[in-house]
Amino acid sequence: MKKLSYFGFILITFLIISCQDNPGGQQMSQGPKLFPVIEVPNKTLSGYTSYPVSIEGTISSAVRAKGSGYITNVLVDEGQKVKKGQTLFTLETRSLTQEAGAAKANVNAAQVEVDKLKPLVEKGIISSVQLETAKARLEQAKAGYSSIAANIGYATIKSPVDGYVGAIPFREGALVSPSDPIPLTTVSDIDEVYAFFGMNERDYLDFIQNTEGETISEKIKNIPPVELQLVNGEMYKEKGAIQTVTGQVDRSTGTVSFRAKFPNPGRLLINGNSGNIRIPKTYENVPVVPESASFEQQGKVYVYFVQGDSIAISRAIKVRDRINNLIVVASGIETGDKIVGNGIGKLRNNTPITPQPVAFDSITDSLNPVFK
Repeated sequence: MKKLSYFGFILITFLIISCQDNPGGQQMSQGPKLFPVIEVPNKTLSGYTSYPVSIEGTISSAVRAKGSGYITNVLVDEGQKVKKGQTLFTLETRSLTQEAGAAKANVNAAQVEVDKLKPLVEKGIISSVQLETAKARLEQAKAGYSSIAANIGYATIKSPVDGYVGAIPFREGALVSPSDPIPLTTVSDIDEVYAFFGMNERDYLDFIQNTEGETISEKIKNIPPVELQLVNGEMYKEKGAIQTVTGQVDRSTGTVSFRAKFPNPGRLLINGNSGNIRIPKTYENVPVVPESASFEQQGKVYVYFVQGDSIAISRAIKVRDRINNLIVVASGIETGDKIVGNGIGKLRNNTPITPQPVAFDSITDSLNPVFK
């Protein structure tokens, strides 16, 4: 009897706890879960598309030796501003000077021979053939001298353009030649700079088709000013303009090349800089959904469309763009459609839900801190 009473006590205790957990004797099973539901609005958004860029001066001229020789003087320093025609380097010319002296002597001797034969030909003492031969030797001697003199001239290496001197990898005593893969230096005009970047074929077509104008030239003129984000994350203070498009796809990279120009009054930008160009774009009165309402599966983007106010159905959408925490929708849903705003990780297709209508901004505002 004591054993029976003990089990009776356990049973009563279990029933009491069960009643406390389920007050009023409600059934253990629950109805459809509560989910926030929003209406898809139309909004006007402004955003940017970014592409990596490489920076070069508008004029960038490699300076190379035109003849072989040892550097005797480096007359400029890296970063120095130079004028066109200013001497940058000189090469050793001692051996060339000696050769030039010998060549000049050959020219003088050949000239003496010609001068001696001329009166003899005029008097008919010798044939004109001998004179013509002497003249040919004179021209050959002059050509040899001119070649050596040109090489001496090549030993003085001058700037081909106005600009700023770049890196100088060779110093006094270095042997240089025209075949060197590395130039002596590069002189660049960086008062303005070019920013080169590329778009893949799909981005290029979308970009061009959505830019006003009938021809490529007209479309380029209608592209708004672009911005440059430096590698340290800071925005460059000057805005630039896209000037050219190659108009062909590079088969090796699959991209179309663009060139933008930026003012560079403070010479902050130099050859070899990199960063990201930001091209602004504005979408007017377009349907948008928050990122929290979407998920990806097998390369497609889906939202949960609320059908009949009680069933969540997954529906594929085509993404036109992503700006901050919003998706610009190209197709798949329309303005006024109801979708589940967040918590979609708990849903499956054709799941019954209890909709809780909420304001669209209440969903997006809760996400803003994440994107700051």
